[in-house]
Amino acid sequence: MFIQPIDYFLAAWFVLAAASTAYVAWDQFSNNPEPVVMKWGFVLVTLYMGPLGLLLYVMADKEPRPGAHEEFIKPLWKQGAGSTIHCVAGDATGIIAAAAITAALGLPMWLDLIVEYLAGFAFGLFIFQSLFMKSMMGGSYRDNVRKSFMPEFISMNAMMAGMAPVMSLLMMGRDMRAMEPTELLFWGVMSFGVIAGFAVAYPVNVWMVSRRMKHGLMTDRKDPAASSARPAKGGDGGADGAEGHRQHAMRPDVTRPQLAAVTMTTGLLLVAGMTLPSLVVNMRLSARDVDGAIMPPGMIMGWDTPADAMRDMAAVRPSSVEFTAPPLARGDQPLQPRIEDGVKVFDLEAAVIRWNILPGVQVEGYAFNHQIPGPRIRVTEGDRVRVNVVDHLPQSTTVHWHGLVVPNVMDGPAGITQAPIEPGGRYVYEFTVRQSGTYFYHSHDHPDREQGLGLYGAFIVDPKGADPEPRADHEYVVQLQEWLRRQGLTYPAMPMEGALPNYFTINGKAYPSTDTVRMKVGETIKLRFIGSSNNFIHPMHVHGGPFTVVAVDGNALQPGARFDADTVDVGPGQRYDVIWTARQPGKWLIHCHIPHHTTNDNVEEHGGGGLMMVLDVSG
Repeated sequence: MFIQPIDYFLAAWFVLAAASTAYVAWDQFSNNPEPVVMKWGFVLVTLYMGPLGLLLYVMADKEPRPGAHEEFIKPLWKQGAGSTIHCVAGDATGIIAAAAITAALGLPMWLDLIVEYLAGFAFGLFIFQSLFMKSMMGGSYRDNVRKSFMPEFISMNAMMAGMAPVMSLLMMGRDMRAMEPTELLFWGVMSFGVIAGFAVAYPVNVWMVSRRMKHGLMTDRKDPAASSARPAKGGDGGADGAEGHRQHAMRPDVTRPQLAAVTMTTGLLLVAGMTLPSLVVNMRLSARDVDGAIMPPGMIMGWDTPADAMRDMAAVRPSSVEFTAPPLARGDQPLQPRIEDGVKVFDLEAAVIRWNILPGVQVEGYAFNHQIPGPRIRVTEGDRVRVNVVDHLPQSTTVHWHGLVVPNVMDGPAGITQAPIEPGGRYVYEFTVRQSGTYFYHSHDHPDREQGLGLYGAFIVDPKGADPEPRADHEYVVQLQEWLRRQGLTYPAMPMEGALPNYFTINGKAYPSTDTVRMKVGETIKLRFIGSSNNFIHPMHVHGGPFTVVAVDGNALQPGARFDADTVDVGPGQRYDVIWTARQPGKWLIHCHIPHHTTNDNVEEHGGGGLMMVLDVSG
């Protein structure tokens, strides 16, 4: 799915790679006079390296004019390129195939690299070198395996030294879709890894060609009259046999100390390439563990970051969205119960939705009944309540009834008082409400993620008898929330590096899309502040004069305990009921007194943003 800019780049890259491969294949098998194994080598490498493979072909191997191939491929740098092409074609094929299989099997990255190395080495040695070149090199298959072992070992070590860190760091980087073979990004990492492997292996192959340890580019003409089939000087070191099917035997010109030094150096490069990424990323994790997580920009991840943390911090997958809310949809809508044998029954369904917090600004969130915040549940003290919760999320969930006294099995903490509700599952909460006041409900399974993405809602309990709180002419519930929206994706906002919020909402909307409450001078309004947010204390301030705090955390204050203020610090989980009197006409703000929290992605719109709303008082 195209959800990041890199996806579009990779799509264009692979279109060019396909076109380049098609051209190389056509030209190689139609025009270029060289052995079949090298034809396939250039085709495969162009498939893996895209336009860079095409560039290598036309600059180093493509016959520029009829009869000129032998002279054209003579330079050592071209012979080295041909040798590296042959190495990369075989080894990379084994590595890429193994990477796809190990990812599907869910092997950890460290084991993945080992399997990839063994598969690449085996395919390169036993298939591309010893089998495909047997007719050219002469001798038995066993002899060719023995002769090819050391050059292939050196070349493979160098190539994997380049590929391993690129694959590890990119696959376990910010966008871990790169670990999934079903994602375009996986193949992009493979392509980039092959390019890096080619770059590291090339100098070693140039040296081995110069010391007659490996074949370089060759010319293979079926018509003896056209030109000699002899390979370029400095290439494979000689030719014997019939024209067009010549055996290219070699006598290496290398001392044992030289061979030992090169082998040791490439071995050290391999060890470094395979192990150093473990100092940066968690190589114990597999594709299944991280589940294609995309992490927030700037998130600090290290070699000890667990997979559970990555999944909790990851972006919401746009593909998991099952409902897109209309632009004008509002959250906190009253949920009407049905009555069954005297029990008030409510239905809540948790799902992934796309929600508008501002015109043109959408977030992917977790929602109850397709709204953020979830629907308002309002009951009366003494009611018997039943809530049927169904989970349509891509992960398990539960519901906690914040501040309410309920039976322990109804309390909601996952793994403590109940088994979590698995995707597609259902749980029934039932209890008698014995309190009155302002409460709320929210997820208590991965709440850092789920509540932070919208799984919460107001739970208002009216008193059965006389109201212990003063009455007001109007009432408004204020539920606070923080959001992180970056580069087209939504992440759960958290107070840590890379995850700090850049949008803030009241009842799911950011100013200027928040509600405006219209009043008249002399009227009063009860504001029910709910700390439904996960991360910050919000000092909520009302312009136009002080308000009276009449309840805290659902508990009504006695008249002598009530107090006047113009700001209350609403922390996560806290609730304040305050009554404000409209003293003068005008537009009076309710807002968080942290200025950054009254902006939208650091920008003010029409005088503010975020946690702001207006009390519009007329005379």
